[in-house]
Amino acid sequence: MLPNNKKLTAEELLAIVKKEEINFIDLQFTDIVGARKNVTIPTRELEPTLNHGIWFDGSSIEGFARIAESDMYLVPDITTFAILPWLSGKEKTGRLICNVYTPDGQPFLGDPRTVLSRVIKDAENMGFIYNTGPELEFFLLKPAADGNLIPPRPQDSASYFDQPVDMVATSLWRQMTDALAAFDIETETMHHEVATGQHEIDFRYSNALKTADNSVTFRVLVKILAEQKGLYATFMPKPIRGLNGSGMHVHQSLCFKANGTNAFSDPGDPHGLSKIAKHFIAGQLAHARGMCAVLAPLVNSYKRLVQGYEAPVNISWGRINRSALIRIPRAHTHESTRIELRCPDPSCNPYLAFAVMLAAGLDGIKRELPLAEANEENVYLIQNNVKSAKLNVLPGSLEEAVIELEKDSIVREALGAHVFDRFLNAKRLEWEDYRLEITPWELSKYLPAY
Repeated sequence: MLPNNKKLTAEELLAIVKKEEINFIDLQFTDIVGARKNVTIPTRELEPTLNHGIWFDGSSIEGFARIAESDMYLVPDITTFAILPWLSGKEKTGRLICNVYTPDGQPFLGDPRTVLSRVIKDAENMGFIYNTGPELEFFLLKPAADGNLIPPRPQDSASYFDQPVDMVATSLWRQMTDALAAFDIETETMHHEVATGQHEIDFRYSNALKTADNSVTFRVLVKILAEQKGLYATFMPKPIRGLNGSGMHVHQSLCFKANGTNAFSDPGDPHGLSKIAKHFIAGQLAHARGMCAVLAPLVNSYKRLVQGYEAPVNISWGRINRSALIRIPRAHTHESTRIELRCPDPSCNPYLAFAVMLAAGLDGIKRELPLAEANEENVYLIQNNVKSAKLNVLPGSLEEAVIELEKDSIVREALGAHVFDRFLNAKRLEWEDYRLEITPWELSKYLPAY
């Protein structure tokens, strides 16, 4: 068992690497759309990398920099050190997540991890620590004999909370739990989700930067272990028509920096929520349309955000209402009081998602936004009411979400000008590419008729 990484010094890390006979170090970061990037160095280069960072060409990374300003360097965060559990012997490898810096020694404003760290600092300046607990759903698919994934074929025929009869899935759950532990990620629950082939593994609630790191690690780990079992894991929001899509519900709370107590809790309130919590919720509801492109960033995301498949459409909140955008889970203790945002999906960049979510909530606190009454009705059953008020529903397409993103000044400030401009451009290009595509649905629907 490794010592507490938060207390590690560079000298202690080097000693661990030597003792564990680690031969390589993976230096990891993400681009603006959340794809993990990796630079591998032999361990003999670790000490100079810890002292001075390592240079790379930022112009080749999605959304980073132009050719004329390409030089950047990675600075490892020692607290993220872990040993990759799937490599051993001469291939034994350690992992360090990095922050990106410019040549003049400043944090790179296009680094998603830096974006989140900056908004977290804003919260700390207001006296708060931001904690999150993301729940990432995913599908396990069986590739065809030739390796083809289209059409997608679910790995099993089970449904919600069923015990998988296929021992491959059960074994994979156990392997994933053990592998997550190697990254100091503590699994809380694992279960089958509603759709066939759909699964969820939840890990422990923590500060937002750690859980964003964990989310990126989790996506990579699940894919690697599934491939070793001859399966394909996908975090695509809606891979199969007619089945529930995969979400990334995010549990959130603020605690007071001064004493660590839960700032969302008020035992005297009917919902157990403090005024701070209510303002925070009001802020997220006010910016729900503006931040949706970051939380649900794909064309495909909006095939999930439709009525009838347990995904939120209406911008509302409630305790027992799972059709609402924000749900208030029942808390066993005052310290476990939290809110659950249900529109994000696991294709998002968790650093950017948590950054805009936090910024929206803080805006609600700063402006003391009033919170509307809770909606405990199932909004899926009152479609006419939902449709009559367009501003009370989430965007219906990536194009609409991008338009709303462009109009939201709080989300723009949270992302920063660099990330905002490049993210917006990437999503516009993605929508335009989709708009020009002739889909199989169109061909089967119209070609025989016209």
